[in-house]
Amino acid sequence: MNATQTFRIASIPADGVGKEVVSAGRRVLDAIAVTSDGKFAFEWTEFPWGCGYYATTGQMMDPDGLETLKDFDAIYFGAVGWENVPDHVSLWGLRLNITQNFDQWANIRPVKFLPGVQSPLRKADDTELDWVVVRENSEGEYAGLGGRNLSGRGPGNEVALQTALFTEKGCERIMRFAFDLARTRTVKKVSSVTKSNAQQYGMVLWDDVFKRVCLDYPDVQTESVLVDAMSAKFILKPEELSVVVASNLNADILSDLGSALAGSLGLAASANLNPERRFPSMFEPVHGSAPDIAGQGISNPIGAIASAALMLDHFGLHEEARRVEAAIEQATATGHLTRDVGGNATTDDVTEAIVAALSRSLTSV
Repeated sequence: MNATQTFRIASIPADGVGKEVVSAGRRVLDAIAVTSDGKFAFEWTEFPWGCGYYATTGQMMDPDGLETLKDFDAIYFGAVGWENVPDHVSLWGLRLNITQNFDQWANIRPVKFLPGVQSPLRKADDTELDWVVVRENSEGEYAGLGGRNLSGRGPGNEVALQTALFTEKGCERIMRFAFDLARTRTVKKVSSVTKSNAQQYGMVLWDDVFKRVCLDYPDVQTESVLVDAMSAKFILKPEELSVVVASNLNADILSDLGSALAGSLGLAASANLNPERRFPSMFEPVHGSAPDIAGQGISNPIGAIASAALMLDHFGLHEEARRVEAAIEQATATGHLTRDVGGNATTDDVTEAIVAALSRSLTSV
């Protein structure tokens, strides 16, 4: 009999509804592990880092936190941000501290239209829509280069510089990742998002690299679209999309638009990957900490649970990942919807419905 494969997961619920949705996702992952008949299991270690930790220590995470995290198989993250900490401090102190230092350069954000969830996009009523945004996650507009200077000259004279970093290596590796992903999909197409008409250095390099990489993938359709035109395309011609690859900022914005079109940011999953596996990858819902509903038990756990499915894929547990995704669809199709998508179900209600659907899928095999 084969020994159980145990995956060591660092859990960082962080702030607000992050605590609720990470708890829900852990329950689903543990449930599917139980059904594996000893094939695999999860060993959880939870860390208290976040804005609450900052309030008592003045830091978003332990000084040796990265050293602690590097030996885990994956990181399961909730959401970061609270009123006691400026957003740029909380983000750079925890989430971006992890993604940057662990070179999690590929950010995957699927756009999923779920049964039972009404989309504000009329075309979704009768058109099969399914695409994924591939986000360059290590440089671009979020490289963190720049500074604030000249405040000593008096009020109104301070200067701030925010420098976007584009490297040929960084552009090429995310584009090849997108092309390789496109080859696994029914529609083999990559849409590159650019703004090279206005950003004549970094984005022109992006375009040049894309043209070169395209030559190595003759079996994949391609297009290069300005970011403003792509925003319109998300709404007017979403059926033409399959894999959308974009820089850090552009993909961040576009993926949120895609999630809103699917019905809610609460549905959106993401994976921050270090494809070389030199460091653990991190899986998290796209939504924020939502202070207005935190602690009420009404947050949507689907984004976190769908992120857990991406984690299963990362571990090579593809069948189990598809089972989680199917269970999510069964739950929404049978009306288990939280308030953000027009229902009145609680976080626990939706989680229980997904766990129950997982159990039914096992008995039906």
